[in-house]
Amino acid sequence: MGSQRYGFKKEGFILSVDVGTTTIRCHIYDKEANIRGSCATKVFFTLSLSIRPPISRVVPLYPEVGYVEMDPDAIFEGFITVVKGAVQDAGVQMRQIDALGISTQRGTFTTWDRKTGVPFHNFISWQDRRAADLVKSWNRSCTMKALHGTMTALHFLTRQKRALAASLIVFSTQHVTFRLVWALTHYEQVRQAVTEGNCCFGTVDTWLLFKLTKGQVHATDYSNASSTGIFDSYQMCWSGFLSFLVSLPLSIFPKVENTDHNFGSTDPSIFGVSIPIMSLMADQQAAMFGECCFEVGDVKITMGTGTFMDINTGNKPHTSVAGLYPLVGWKIGSEVVYLAEGNAADTGTAIKWAQELELFSDVQETSDMAYSVSDSGGVCFVPSFSGLQAPHNDPKACASLMGLKPSTTKRHLVRAILESVAFRNKQLYETMLRETCIPITKIRVDGGVSSNDFVIQLTADLFGRKVARPQHYEMSCLGAAFVAGLGIGFWRTKEELKKLQSTDEAFLPQRAPKGGACSPSREYTPVLQRWERAIRRSMNWYQP
Repeated sequence: MGSQRYGFKKEGFILSVDVGTTTIRCHIYDKEANIRGSCATKVFFTLSLSIRPPISRVVPLYPEVGYVEMDPDAIFEGFITVVKGAVQDAGVQMRQIDALGISTQRGTFTTWDRKTGVPFHNFISWQDRRAADLVKSWNRSCTMKALHGTMTALHFLTRQKRALAASLIVFSTQHVTFRLVWALTHYEQVRQAVTEGNCCFGTVDTWLLFKLTKGQVHATDYSNASSTGIFDSYQMCWSGFLSFLVSLPLSIFPKVENTDHNFGSTDPSIFGVSIPIMSLMADQQAAMFGECCFEVGDVKITMGTGTFMDINTGNKPHTSVAGLYPLVGWKIGSEVVYLAEGNAADTGTAIKWAQELELFSDVQETSDMAYSVSDSGGVCFVPSFSGLQAPHNDPKACASLMGLKPSTTKRHLVRAILESVAFRNKQLYETMLRETCIPITKIRVDGGVSSNDFVIQLTADLFGRKVARPQHYEMSCLGAAFVAGLGIGFWRTKEELKKLQSTDEAFLPQRAPKGGACSPSREYTPVLQRWERAIRRSMNWYQP
C-alpha cells in the first residue's frame, strides 16, 4: 500500500508506538522492516493519591507506601509528541503512514467519564502495591478456600482444565482486579459514574484509542484483556464469575476485539490526516510476535524494567500450579495463540537503583565490571523492590544485599546484581520446563537489559542452551507493526516476517575455563544455593 499524489505512488510506511513503563517510543518501518525514523520521550509518574486535579509530575520514584501512578493526559501528549517526532525524523509525510500499531504496558489502568473523556484518577501502574493487603486477605479468605475446594472437586469429577485453573487461582497485585476494586472503593466519582452508566475502564491501549478517535471507540484486544486478570482465557470473554465475586461492574469494560482488528482511524484534527489503527497489543505479547516466536515451544525473554519470560503453548491455555500465567498471545482471524508467562518485576529497576547509588556511571560499564572479578565475593542480591513473583509469589518480600564484607567492592556488588537477573531467569525457565512439559524449540531475548553480555552469557550457561539476541532490542514496537502490516497487506505472511528478522548474536553455553569438565552451570550450584537462601530470608518482610 502507498499514498497517491499527482498520479505517482509514494512509498508507504507502518508507524508503531510502544508505551512502556519508563519510555514512550515510536518507530517508522519500511517494507524491509528497517527503522526509517524514531522518537522517544520519558514517562513521568505521580505519587499523589488525590482525585484529579491537582496532579504533580515527578521523575519515577517508588515511595514507601507502594503507590505508583501516571498522568493520563501526559501519556496521550507523549504519544502525540513521539508520533510527530518520528515522522519528522524519517523525513516523510503523515499521509504516507499506511497504518498505526500500538503496543502498551499491561495492567496499568484508569477510569474516565464516558461523555467528557475526563479521567477520574491517574493511571494506577502495574507496579503499584496499594492493594497488597486486600489481595492477601482475599487469598486467605473463607470464600477463596470454598472456591478452591469446590473447583478441586469439580476438576476431579470432570477433569476440565478450567476447573483446575479456578481451583488454583491466587490473586496478585500485578493484575488489575484488586487495584480496580480499590479505586471503586475509594473514589466517589467513579462509584457515581458507575451508577449513572457513565464510567469507562481501560488499560493504556484503551485510553489511547478512546482519545485518538475522540471518544468514538471504547475497545481493547484479546492480548491486553487477558493480561488484566479479569478475563476468562478459556471462554475468551470478561469473567462474569470473577466480576460477580469481587463486585466489579461489567458495564465499565471495553469491547474485546481481535489483535489485528481495524479499530478505526485517528481523528484528522490530531495528525492532519486519518491514520487507520490496525493493531492493539500488550507489550510482552507484541515482543513475542516481533521475535517471530510463532511455533509451540518458542521462548522469548524480555528484560526491561522487569523480566518477562513467555512460551508459546499453541491453541490451548496453560494451567499453572506455580504462578505461570495463561495469556492470549494474539488472536488474528480465527487463530488464537496462547502463552504461559512468568515474570520478575525488578530487573531494570535494580540496575537503575544501582546507578543512582553511583556504583557505576554508565550502564554499558556493568558487564566489564562483573567480568573484572572472578565472583561476587559471597555477596547476594535479591531483586524484589516490588515483591517476588513466580515461583515464590510473595508481594511482601523485600530487596536485599547480603554477605557484605570489608573487602566488598563496587565490582562485587555490580556482579551480584547482574547475577541475580540471570538467577531469576533460571528460576523462571525451570518452572516453565517443569510445568508446561513442552520441548523448547528456541530462546530469544530482547529489552534494554539484554544488551548486557554478562547477563546473557550467564543465562545461556545456566540454561545449557543457545540464547539468541537480535540486533535491535525493542521488539514490542516491531511486533505491533508486524500485526498492523499484516492486517493491511503491507506484509503478507508470517514466513515473510521471519525473513525480515535482523541478524542474531548467539550466546552458547560455555565450558569451565582452562578446559575443565564441569560446566559453569554446575560451578554456580553453591552460589545459587546461597542466593536462594538469601531469597528465603527476604520473604514476608513487609508486615501490615
